[in-house]
Amino acid sequence: MALYIGVMSGTSLDGLDIALIEQNTAIKLIATHYIPMPESLRTELLGLCASGPDEIARAAITQQHWVKLAAQGIHALLEQQKLKPQDIRAIGSHGQTIRHEPARGFTVQIGNPALLTELTGITVVSDFRSRDVAAGGQGAPLVPAFHEALFGEHTGNRAVLNVGGFSNLSLIEADKPVAGFDCGPGNVLLDAWIHQQRGENFDRSGQWAASGQVEPVLLKALLSDPFFLAQGPKSTGREVFNLGWLEHHLGRLPAFAAQDVQATLLELTAQTIVESLQTAQSRTETLLVCGGGAHNATLMSRLATLLPTTHVSSTALYGVDPDWVEAMAFAWLAHCCLEGIAANRPSVTGARGLRILGAIYPA
Repeated sequence: MALYIGVMSGTSLDGLDIALIEQNTAIKLIATHYIPMPESLRTELLGLCASGPDEIARAAITQQHWVKLAAQGIHALLEQQKLKPQDIRAIGSHGQTIRHEPARGFTVQIGNPALLTELTGITVVSDFRSRDVAAGGQGAPLVPAFHEALFGEHTGNRAVLNVGGFSNLSLIEADKPVAGFDCGPGNVLLDAWIHQQRGENFDRSGQWAASGQVEPVLLKALLSDPFFLAQGPKSTGREVFNLGWLEHHLGRLPAFAAQDVQATLLELTAQTIVESLQTAQSRTETLLVCGGGAHNATLMSRLATLLPTTHVSSTALYGVDPDWVEAMAFAWLAHCCLEGIAANRPSVTGARGLRILGAIYPA
């Protein structure tokens, strides 16, 4: 039996998810801990997603705040479980993505793993994306291999959909290598628009979107982005889809009611997921949803409507809480790195071959 901790803070920047797993013949979630992202840290991280003054120093300082928050959460989890640092084989820390541009040969996650090792006394594995990018891959999504390990024994064609800031699919079929790719915006535009218009960080259950009407002209304009026309392997981030991107499209069209823009953004998320799934795996029997989007009742209902022959459910159907799948994945990726197991999938990222992912910072 080996215990691993996974730390994940995604593009939604709502907080840090920390998961403790037991890695044996199967992957078992033991315990979890969540720390909300302080607004000041969230603002600093968002600011680093675009070029700005003195950004190297700002990034170096900001990642120290991020690591101290992560270490605080890890110690709280250990105390809760009555565990000592030496009981944990490794921490898999994704860090915080501030730039992701594989077409230009780089991806940047900040999270100072050396400092995290010092503050916890536990070996840290991090920088999971860079090796895949170096091998010509997208470096993302990384979770399909984990989804295959977690859900691959079930029969029938199935897909796992993660809806965080961005949405990505893992396609699992018997006797085929797992496939997957980013579909496009998940919550990132929904969150940005409601924050600008109403000062709220997210649209709870999609209620505000449900109060509006989809604007077909706006939806058509948004769907014209070249990213949606490209086939996988592909990945994306805030470099492409952000509030400026939305405002660019809005500025070329008549004014719309704010809630109608929100409704259209939710439809954009739903349609790009469904079109991606139907193109890549037309006979999907089960779609398992994880990430924050699994709690958006309006989105889940829309997905079910657009996929009448597919059973749409959260990953809870298979006994895995949708909030913790990604944090579990990075704990598992740490295990793979230490065991010398290749954890990328060329069928997903387009890399030249299988690679062992991660850099190790021994305790």
